[in-house]
Amino acid sequence: MPHASAEEVQAAITAVTRAASVCQGVHRALVTQDTITKKDKSPVTVADFASQAIVSLTLTEALGDLTLVGEEDAADLRPDDAAATRDKVTAHVGDALDRPIDPDAVLVAIDDAAVEPDPPTGRFWTLDPIDGTKGFLRGDQYAVALALIENGKPILGVLGCPNLQIDGVAGLMMVAAEGQGTTAHALDASVEPRKVTVDSADSPAGGRFCESVESGHSDQSSSAKIAERLGITQPPYRIDSQCKYAAVARGDASIYLRLPTRPGYSEKIWDHGAGAACVTAAGGTVTDIEGKPLDFTHGRTLKNNRGIVATNGKFHDQVVAAVQAVLNG
Repeated sequence: MPHASAEEVQAAITAVTRAASVCQGVHRALVTQDTITKKDKSPVTVADFASQAIVSLTLTEALGDLTLVGEEDAADLRPDDAAATRDKVTAHVGDALDRPIDPDAVLVAIDDAAVEPDPPTGRFWTLDPIDGTKGFLRGDQYAVALALIENGKPILGVLGCPNLQIDGVAGLMMVAAEGQGTTAHALDASVEPRKVTVDSADSPAGGRFCESVESGHSDQSSSAKIAERLGITQPPYRIDSQCKYAAVARGDASIYLRLPTRPGYSEKIWDHGAGAACVTAAGGTVTDIEGKPLDFTHGRTLKNNRGIVATNGKFHDQVVAAVQAVLNG
């Protein structure tokens, strides 16, 4: 059975911890009420690039040559008119590594994490350096999401959620490894790591939906009809990013739906690899809306899948049937 080595697990934890710290630092330094009012996305641009560079550098320094499929590439940082942004990214990466670093090395690290998996059925990492950019800018939920894929399946997932609480402390890290379950950690190590599991609701009526804050990310009107069909009366738990997967993995919610919003759209692998690993290792089930396993063997997208259904696993087939009935009705 494929599994992640202890060295891979530790490298992933270190990488995500550093990247989450970078994102927090950028938010403190660059996000103001003025940038929020003007819908200025420059802070998230700096954080996105710095986060990807940090993960790329940390993994390769610890593990040597590897394939990392990230969301970003450095093309937008190379022109002369991007010098100010490039300098900010470089400064934050240097702070995270606690050493000076050359801007060119940062650009190379970003591009090293912007490749296609070759072959896609092999062993590779996938990264979303900031999942939930609007949540990041608002000071709400976002995640650094890193997964190790082997033979089309996530075998290791690490979610860094700087604003999600654990025991009243902001800053949750969730780590899931094949055959080892899912553990919740504090990003600042102030809380002892502990195993988490999905909730115990044994029927949909006793469960709770988790869905996106942004209505454009999922078909929320259909979600409401599905909830009614399943007899769910609790209001949805709305939260940004792959923090939704973390919520299902630790039992804050029973069901996460990401329903297609337009024909032909394919989900990106980095939007689901780490989260799916966390829910599955915690005892839940993750498929697409037709009940098919997520297939990570098609490059940068889940093009053989439509949408996402993640549940505590106890009534997954009922949820899939309700989704199909509403969407095809």
